[in-house]
Amino acid sequence: MTRDDFRIKIFADGADINGMKEMYNAGYVSGFTTNPSLMKKAGVKDYEAFAVQIVKEITDLPLSFEVFSDELDTMEKEARKIGSWADNVYIKIPVTNTKGESTAELIKKLSAEGLKLNITAILTLEQVEEVVKALSPGAGAYVSVFAGRIADTGVDPMPIMKEAAVMCQSVKGVESLWASTRELLNIFQAQECGVDIITVTNDVLKKLPMIGKDLAQLSLETVNMFYNDALSLGYKIV
Repeated sequence: MTRDDFRIKIFADGADINGMKEMYNAGYVSGFTTNPSLMKKAGVKDYEAFAVQIVKEITDLPLSFEVFSDELDTMEKEARKIGSWADNVYIKIPVTNTKGESTAELIKKLSAEGLKLNITAILTLEQVEEVVKALSPGAGAYVSVFAGRIADTGVDPMPIMKEAAVMCQSVKGVESLWASTRELLNIFQAQECGVDIITVTNDVLKKLPMIGKDLAQLSLETVNMFYNDALSLGYKIV
């Protein structure tokens, strides 16, 4: 199975260099994203050193690296530095800072200069609309809507993602992105919504070979797993 088997582009989401190279070599993915939380989880100590290494390893697919300042002027400086790392780098900018202040003006400024952006942490259609209006046609941008986090609140993300995809299509070079993927099914849901890209962690990507698997066979394998685990633990009831 390769990236050509899907209508949607699959980006690997993570910060483990070996895992990123594994998925790159497997041919599943069309790009990579990461964020400070994933870097913390992966034990990354030096942000720039990590990014520079990835840029050297992966030169032909888009890579997204995030700013981390909370001050908009410093955020701009970080964005420009990140954008200088390589032509295939997209700059991740959160839709607001921690004070809830919109980054739309910064987005507008950087996009107008032709910098490639990945606007992240979006959860509402109002945010999508504001971001899309700020983006310049042809500059290249991803509008990253956290569908998984929307679902975490008990709300079906699919109607929101369908509208978000339509909004993004109104500006040349702007692509909609389904973020915070929870399960393999989300890839097919995102395709159904007309979304351009979905970010998927390595744990979920490793389930791709299960697509189309016979459910009766999977049931039998599950029964065997339970049986063997009980035996290995020496469980007894009678």
